[in-house]
Amino acid sequence: MSRFFLWKYRSRWCNAAGLLLVIACFATTAFTRRTVGQETAAQASPPATASADRPDDDSGPTFTVSDLPEGRPLRIVVYGDMRFTDPSNTTDTHPGVRKWLAQKVAEERPDFMLLTGDMPFHGADPADWKIYNEETAAWAQERLRIYPTIGNHEGLPDPRQGLANYFAAYPQIDHHEWYSVKLGNIYLITLDTSTFLNVGWEQRRWLESQLAHLPPSVDFVFFLFHLPMIADLQTAFMLGIPDPSTLGLRHYLEAQAAASHAKFAVFTGHIHNYERFELNGITHVITGGGGARPYPIFIRGDQDLYRARTYPNFNYVVITLEGKHADAKMYRVVDPDAAQRSVEVMDSFTLDAK
Repeated sequence: MSRFFLWKYRSRWCNAAGLLLVIACFATTAFTRRTVGQETAAQASPPATASADRPDDDSGPTFTVSDLPEGRPLRIVVYGDMRFTDPSNTTDTHPGVRKWLAQKVAEERPDFMLLTGDMPFHGADPADWKIYNEETAAWAQERLRIYPTIGNHEGLPDPRQGLANYFAAYPQIDHHEWYSVKLGNIYLITLDTSTFLNVGWEQRRWLESQLAHLPPSVDFVFFLFHLPMIADLQTAFMLGIPDPSTLGLRHYLEAQAAASHAKFAVFTGHIHNYERFELNGITHVITGGGGARPYPIFIRGDQDLYRARTYPNFNYVVITLEGKHADAKMYRVVDPDAAQRSVEVMDSFTLDAK
């Protein structure tokens, strides 16, 4: 089965399931490419300062960033599921809050930003990427260092063209569908959940090699991908997330986390809401509130540590890391339709090195 067939299959399934979820919610309310090179200057990226001097056996980082700030904490923003598209489309996305959030995260002035996927509405449509460029102009002005992951919408409706547009938007990742970055004592591993992650497949072999050769100086491993490995009861019931393949990957990472000298944290999107879990030594954060049509959640299971019954949850996460300790806050848009929008802190958590 080709990568592109799988992407189309998953995309169609996710769209249909997502529509089913929204209908059910309203009813309830009564209503790879292994090239080696330098990280280049990109739209919304700083000058090239990272190297790709990894060994041929994939045991080292794809990129190593050597110009991180010294003498102050690192500041990291995580968010996704914006669905940049024609602002006249107010059904699949909230164009006002989407554009406002893109400006707001730039004002946070992060040292790097992690994007959890589904940045465009239709990744194969150049018009959607044009809106992306227009509404994220502040990212380029601030020369933010951006690390994205591939969501299901990056491949709609044509996976090949969508992937080409994705790489054109993020030349700093040098055509890597999955990759790793060493950022001081953080080791970022970005996976592509639109392709196979089963044992024996190329991406899984690469992941296993990466985790087997973590540098001793790494205190935190941040995983970045689109599809969650754990989800709330409602999401699991309506969308079947996680599927057996993703669940198998989660169990593998749990075993690795128990044996590793580093703390593991997983950041995902896809669910247009916010959820957080602590499971078997791994922190899981779902932040998919960048502007896409929100998913109401009426049932939050006991494992979900975000207990607020707020809706909608357009949001982003800011992590402030100093040495072996990180403080994280989820910022939620108070009123998406207000004339003067603002955010409030609705969740906070910590990450500590082992």
